[in-house]
Order: sequence, then C-alpha cells, then structure tokens
Amino acid sequence: MSSTTDLARQVIRKLIESGVSDFVISPGSRNAPLSIAVHEAKTRGLVELHVKLDERGAGFYALGIAKASNKHVAVICTSGTAAANFHPAILEAFHANIKLIAITADRPERLRKTGANQTTDQVGIFPNVPSFDVVAGLKFELGDGPVHLNIQFDEPLLPNNKSDWLSGIKVGTGSVQIRHPKNLAVSGNGVIVLGHDLGTFSKADIKSFIELSGLPVIAEDPLSFKNAIAHGSAFLVDEAIRNYLKPDYVIVVGRTTLSRSINSYVESADATYVIDPRISTIDRKRTATQIFFELPKLEVASPSQAWISDWNEISRLAALEISRDEIWSEQRAISTIAAALPDEAALFVGSSRPIRDIETFARPREGLSVFSNRGLAGIDGNLSTIFGISNYFERSFAIVGDLTFLHDLTALLSPPAANLTIFVIDNNGGGIFSTLPQAAVEGFTGFEEVFGTPQNQDLEKLINGFGLEAGKVKTDSDLRRAISHEKTGLHFVIVEVPDRVVMAENLVKTYARISSAVRIGLSLA
Repeated sequence: MSSTTDLARQVIRKLIESGVSDFVISPGSRNAPLSIAVHEAKTRGLVELHVKLDERGAGFYALGIAKASNKHVAVICTSGTAAANFHPAILEAFHANIKLIAITADRPERLRKTGANQTTDQVGIFPNVPSFDVVAGLKFELGDGPVHLNIQFDEPLLPNNKSDWLSGIKVGTGSVQIRHPKNLAVSGNGVIVLGHDLGTFSKADIKSFIELSGLPVIAEDPLSFKNAIAHGSAFLVDEAIRNYLKPDYVIVVGRTTLSRSINSYVESADATYVIDPRISTIDRKRTATQIFFELPKLEVASPSQAWISDWNEISRLAALEISRDEIWSEQRAISTIAAALPDEAALFVGSSRPIRDIETFARPREGLSVFSNRGLAGIDGNLSTIFGISNYFERSFAIVGDLTFLHDLTALLSPPAANLTIFVIDNNGGGIFSTLPQAAVEGFTGFEEVFGTPQNQDLEKLINGFGLEAGKVKTDSDLRRAISHEKTGLHFVIVEVPDRVVMAENLVKTYARISSAVRIGLSLA
C-alpha cells in the first residue's frame, strides 16, 4: 500500500468518525487518493458524495449544505489555483462561523518554490482560518467554524490493493457545545435587534429569549419571527421618529450591518448589550456597554406599556402606507413572494437589494427556514449555496437579483435534483446602486457604466440553454400562481420589474409617505 493512499484513507476515516457525512469533490489528479477514498465510503453507504466541476461553486455548494445541516461539510480539490478558488466560500464561512472543511491536495513540500508544475505555498492560503499541513498522521482538529486541511501527496497517487480500510468504522454524530449563560438585568424602555444569522444561535433559543423579555423586536429576518415589529428599517429612516423612540438600551443579537437607519437607532441608545460568540474569535474589536458570548439569563423590569403601544402603532401606520402603494415594483414582488410561500419550505434571500427589501417591506411571519450569505454579504456563489441548501428540504425557494444570478451562472452546469424555485428579480443591472449616494454624485456621468452595469441579457434564453425551465411574470397574480403550482425539480421565475431609476424614485416617495403618516399619527408633524 502506498503511503499516499494510506494517508488519504486515514483522513477520510477520521472525518467520518468525527461526524462528517457530506463530501463535495471537484475532479483533479493530485486529490485522486481522497476522491477514491470518499467514493469507496459512499459505496458502503457511509457518506453522501457530490461532484462539482468548478471549485468556487463547489465551495459555496458545501457551504449551503453546512448551513442547512449545521454540520461539518468537507470540500476537496486538487493543488494550485483550484485551492485559491475556495477562498470566497471560506471567507463567508469564517465570518458566519459555518463548519466548512476545505481540503486541498498538495505536492510534497520539497517541490515548493522550485518551479514545479501546479505547485505553490498553500499553507495558510486562507488567513485567520486554522490550517493544518498534513504530511503523515492525523494531527488536525475540527472547530465550530471553517478549517483548512492541506494534505501533501507524493507519487504514487493510486492504491495498489483493495484492503478493507473501512472495517469496524464508527460513524460519529458530532459534538454538542456546552453553554455557560451569564445574567443580564435591564430596566427602562428597551428593544431587541436580531441580526439575520442570529449570532449563530438557534431560532428556537432566540424565540424563547425574546418571548421571555416582552420587549419590542426588530428582526433583519422578519420571516422567522411573526411578532417582530414590521417595517422598522423604513420608519426609522426619519430622524424625528428615531428621536421619539429613543431607547434606554438596545440588546443586539448577532450583527446588524445592512440597515443604516437601524444602526443609527442602535447608536442612539444609552446602553448597548451585544450577544455574539464571534466576538471572542472574529469580531474582537467590536464594542458595547457589555458583551456576551452566549445568550444570557435575561431579567427585564416591566417596560412601559405606552412604549410597547407606540411601537405597535407606528408599525401599523407604516404597514398601512406600504399597502396603499399599488405600483408594481421589486419591493411589491418580493413582499408578495414572502407572504405566499408555503410553510415548511426553505427560502434563500440573495444579497444586495432582496435582503434589504425583505427586511423593510415583508410582513412578519414564520414557518420558513430562511437562509442568506450574511457573513460578508457577497453576491458570488449564491446559486451554488442555494443548491446545497435544497438537499435538506422537500421544497425550496430563492430570491436573487439578475447580477447575482449571472455571477454564478456556471452552477447551472450541475443543477440539483431538489424541488427548487428561484425567483430572479430582473431590473437589468445593479439596482442597489440607484439607492446609494453613488447615484447622485454631481457632475458624474459614468454611473450606468461603472455602477448600473446593464447586461442586456435574455435570462430566459440563458436558462433554457442549460436545458432548464424558466418563465416570466410581472404581476402579483402571476407570482402567486408560480408559487402555488407545485412543479417538481428546478425551475426559474424571471420577475420583470420597472427600471432601476423608477424603483429608486418610488422608494424615496414611499419613505416620505411613511414618515408623514407616522408623524401625523404621533403629533410630531
């Protein structure tokens, strides 16, 4: 038996015994010992094997499985640039604390810096992520976030016998993290703000935490918390309303980095309490009045009922104004989708405008498993992430922008077998930039070229070119029919919406109407 084959088998065996059951592989020569070993484990029914051509997509596909399962998932590639293509997914996993295992095959160390083919220094190629340069033995550990195993394989790469190396293997179930909660006693008028990934805590734990508090809750993901305050990021745009609702304290669970209005509101509090285990390892410079790495035992002195009533009334007034807007827009489309999706389904929300529109315009509900790449909020690899997530649900949905879709187009080379509907919001370009300061730089004439970036692609023809089904909609009723029609397999719904300038102008008008209605309702006008 070659030492290379023996090393590969030892690594795969240890991973299986550590509870790893999903392996994603991109084809290559140097990683052949690992690929063969994983396939042998698959034939014994010990693991699930997923093969993806593109290493960048493979990384995000594995990330999606890890998100949905909350288990370690391994993604394997050959040496050289293949390893570098894992970096975007590793960055997302690092900042979101996702259990992604990047396994990069490597040439022996003696070949580094000699001009040898497909050889570079892969050790530490992913900064801040624990990295193990495996030569012999199994000196590596799995943590609660991503890890990098760089494995040196020398020739010969292929096995020369068929020993039963999986005999007697004990499949692991993974470790359970022990919690050590502290106490937090607060008084006065306060608010809980929930970041999209809930600081890596479970939805069940967060629900118990907020229900016991009795406090108003602003959720970046309102589709998971039916009693959250609706449209907070819309009415808090108004400084007068923020001042009226000035809190004595805010309890922040996870990160809040997208809504400027909510960030401004949090900064206005007399005291801020942040709960996020990543502060001990990733966000170590984050500050607050007090920081907790685990959900504390919360003691809330009874908040003013007038305080709670004000939040509910302001939310009601904002919802009323939003409901009066009958103009077809991407915000209306996304709200319609969010309300109509069936319970027990998964929903992936793409970065850029979709996640902002869900937070701002969708009515709070529950019954969905909601995901998004919020570690670094990039648009790359979103389709691959969705495909990975869809393995774990009977029915899945996703909402992405047209540029996000085009960015990961090669994912369509290997579509999932799951029942998955992807809504592509087509405004022919980067709609988010029309709502940002870049759109109003005086004297700047290159906005469309460098920010708007219209692609002028027929998305339906692109999708059909991969042998996949796509349809177009541009009304509420069309959208509801697309959702209610339970098609099997993968299909796309292209949501045609007004151009980006019209969308940005309508948003400004909507915010103005909300502000006016709330000010009048509170006698602030």
